[in-house]
This record gives sequence, structure tokens and C-alpha cells, in this order.
Amino acid sequence: MLKKILSFCLILTPFLSSAQKQTTFTHADTLRGAITPERVWWDLTYYHLRVTPNAKDSTISGSTIINYKVLEPKQVIQVDLQEPLQIEKVIQDGQTLTYKRDGNAFFITLSKKQEKGKSESIEVFYSGRPRLAKRPPWDGGVQWVPDGKGNTIISTSCQGLGSSVWWPCKDHMYDEPDSMMVSITVPKAMTDVSNGKLRSVVENNDGTHTFNWAVVNPINNYGVNMNVAPYVSWSEIYKGEKGDLPVSFYVYPENLEKAKVQFDQANKMLKAFEHWFGPYPFYEDGYKLVEVPYLGMEHQSSVTYGNGYKMGYLGRDLSKTGWGLKWDFIIIHESGHEWFANNITYKDAADMWIHESFTNYSENLYTEFYFGKEAGADYVIGTRALIANDIPIIGTYNVNQEGSRDMYYKGGNMLHTIRQVVNDDEKWRQILRGLNKTFYHQTVETKQIEDYVNKNTGRDISKIFDQYLRDTQIPVLEYSFKGNSVQYRWVNVIAGFDMPVKIKLADGKNQFVYPTTDWKTLKTKGEKTLTVDRNFYVESKSV
Repeated sequence: MLKKILSFCLILTPFLSSAQKQTTFTHADTLRGAITPERVWWDLTYYHLRVTPNAKDSTISGSTIINYKVLEPKQVIQVDLQEPLQIEKVIQDGQTLTYKRDGNAFFITLSKKQEKGKSESIEVFYSGRPRLAKRPPWDGGVQWVPDGKGNTIISTSCQGLGSSVWWPCKDHMYDEPDSMMVSITVPKAMTDVSNGKLRSVVENNDGTHTFNWAVVNPINNYGVNMNVAPYVSWSEIYKGEKGDLPVSFYVYPENLEKAKVQFDQANKMLKAFEHWFGPYPFYEDGYKLVEVPYLGMEHQSSVTYGNGYKMGYLGRDLSKTGWGLKWDFIIIHESGHEWFANNITYKDAADMWIHESFTNYSENLYTEFYFGKEAGADYVIGTRALIANDIPIIGTYNVNQEGSRDMYYKGGNMLHTIRQVVNDDEKWRQILRGLNKTFYHQTVETKQIEDYVNKNTGRDISKIFDQYLRDTQIPVLEYSFKGNSVQYRWVNVIAGFDMPVKIKLADGKNQFVYPTTDWKTLKTKGEKTLTVDRNFYVESKSV
């Protein structure tokens, strides 16, 4: 489905310099990242993904049924599938179609005349040995991990890389199906856990069974997953804002007891995030937490977990304040993506900050909900030490390229700063909830988020977004005392930057001042010290 467009976890990454990121782009990047002529004319409405993984030789085989609505009468359709996987055949209405391969894109010529407004379907059959995940989830693909008991655990992770690394699809974020079925066939000793609710398990005559998972909400492509293991599970009902939410947990048998303790945080997460962001966006599909052999990922309604049942990030507090050890990073962060990534989804990878900045900020809000406002502030301010300020947060459009890793910590601190500018905690909470209501199940671009926040804060904060998202400079409040006054201005900022900031003079009184890039003067009582409120991500300098 083309999510309503008004204009047009990944998780913590390893500490690599963004200078290592690709700066030149290829034809393949355009095919992957652009809304090409062979994509734009059809609206994706439904997938039925059918996959049989074979652990003996690390191969997969299967098909994808792709239902779509014709927006314009064209005859060539683009479907993506990454090497070394191969399409075996494509069928429409019983007729085998011809296609040409261009790298990871297949251009299929449709024999049937495509008529505007009609609903059509193709089935794409494929097989091969998919790309092995090199360092999942950051460098993803498919994992095949022996468990030492004669089984092979299989898992997928593919944000950025794209879901076409393991199944044929329309591999661009702007268009999502209205619904989906995921059918995975595995040996009878194993269980598959995928997205949505389990509709049926079909016993086959060859020693396998097929798990049929139904997703009844729109779903982004990298949010689709396959997790195969000898899982044990339990389920609960969370009494949420929209009623009863089915909550299920799937873990390795040897971890059942500690999982029942650690995973209790899922209910606490739901309570906190429904308070801040509004109802969990996928009540109809439920919420699952699924153990995997990598760190974790925000797969929609099937959040994956591999944090070793430790508090913090693999036992570390990223903020170095102590607050990050009060909760399990992967449960909180990856689940936060259900609101920002899976509900509100970026249209283009250049706008990945919409996923990561808000979800990084959710860690702060979770901390605040359970430990108080100062604790939440301590946490987000503590993460400033991880900001690189190397390249802008917003990346390059139409080539599947995100911006700086600062979209996490700098993005979270930007949102914390904007909250201070709003200076009304309930208004700010309603803005966060309003975003999830207004853009419910939609793909968006940065401008839509900026326009919404501008409108609902009651002030134009466009320059704040420009400063933190599109520039690498950190604002500096420059000030100078003269007699019974202090002069102040912004430096190290973009043209027109005019963010208000809260300061404290020696008399201990907090007050807002409204600097621009020109000097302004404030009357004082002879004080000679000035302190900027720590909650603003800025620096200060006496001159």
C-alpha cells in the first residue's frame, strides 16, 4: 500500500567513522534507492511470502505472491532480489513472463495489458544461497548458527541492506503492503516465528511443518523476518489503551527461566511508551519478543532480542550515568521503534533520523517515566559524549544512503532541546502522541515532521532542525558582562538561527533569553557569571 503521503534498529551501530561511508553513488544505488519508473506506476497491496530454508546447505527456496493496484498503465515492473539469489520464473494469470536482470533489480515484462485502477498479481519463484550475515544486524543477511544440539538456528536481519537480500519484493520504503502472509516451512523439531499472529501450522508429509503468520497492518520491508529455532514460548495479555494486547515471548529452552524475569520489562515498556507516544500501533498483530543469535532488531510485531539477558547495552551504560543500567537496552530501544520506524516510517533512507532520533530519545523518556525527570535528563545528556559531529544527520536522497550515526545521540539531544524550547511538558507529550496519530501507518519525509512540530509548538523552529539535522556545528552562546548588563549572541550557527535558551545568572534565577546572531543586552544586578541550562545541547563562551 502507498501509505498516505502528505508530500512525498537499526540499532546502535559500531563506533565507525562516518568518513568511511560511501560518498559516490552508482547505477545500482539509484536502482535501489530511487522510485524508478518501473516502481512508481503500481501500488503494492499484499505479499504472500513462502520460504523453505535448508540448513544442510544454507540455501532457501520459495516464492512471493505480489498483489498490486495499477496506478498508470505500464508494462514493465521492477522486483528486487539480491545476488547470489536467482529468480527461477515469474507467473501472471498462469502465463510465464520474461525478465531482464540489472544487478539486484529484475525488470519483468507483463504480457497482460495493465489497466489503470485494476488489481493484479504476480508470483515470483526464486532460490539460492542468500548472502550470509557478516556482522548482524549492522551488516546483515541470513544467519545459520548450529546450537550444539544438532539444530541450526536461522535468522534474518536486513535494515539498510534491504529485504531483497532474502526474498523478492519491491525493496523501497515508500510503498508498503496493506497486509501480508509469511509462510515458513521448517523441520518438525523447529519453530518459525515471524511477524503478526500465527494463523495456522500445517503438518507436511516430508517431516516438516509450515508456520503461517498473518500481518493485517501495513509493514515495512526490512521489518519482515524469519526466526527458526527450537523455541519455547509463553503468552500474556497487556491491558493497554486500546484494550487487550496479546504479548508473546519466544526463547531458547535453556534461557526460559531468566527470560521470564528479564522480559517482564516488555510490559513496563508498553506502559511507558503508550503514555508518551499513544497506543501501541499494531494491536491486531500483537507484540512478540523473540530471542536470536545477534544483538536485536525492530522487526514489526516480532522484535528480536540478543542482549544476553543483561541490563544496559550488553551490560554497559551508554550514558555513563548509571541510569542506563536500570533497564535492558534492546527491549526498550528496539520496542520503541514500533512507534518510530514501524508506525511512522521514513520514505527515503536519507531521513532515517525519524526512526533513530526519536527512538534514541525514547530511552530518555522511559528513564524519566520510571525514575524521574532529572534521571531522564541525566541519561540523554550523558550520551553527548558519543556524538561525532562529523557529517549532517540527513543523508543523500534517492540512493538508499543514510546520514551520520549522530542521528542517534545528537538526534535525541536535539529533541530534548526542542522540549526545553516548548517549555510545556504536557504540550510536548501531546506532540509526540499527535505525531503517531497524525502519521499512523504512514511513510513520511522530514518536512512533514518538521511542519507538524512547527504547527503544534506554536512557533517556527525550522532553524533548529536545520542547525542540528543539516549542519555539524554546535551552537555557542557567546556572552560578555559590561557594568550592570550582559551582552549575548549565537555564534557557530547557520544564518538566521534564533533559538531561545534558558540561562541562570549569579542570583540563581532561571530565565529565557532570545539570542540571534546579533548582540543583545540584558540588564543585570551586577552579576558576573552566566550558566546555560544543561538541557540545551549548546555550548557557551565568555568573551
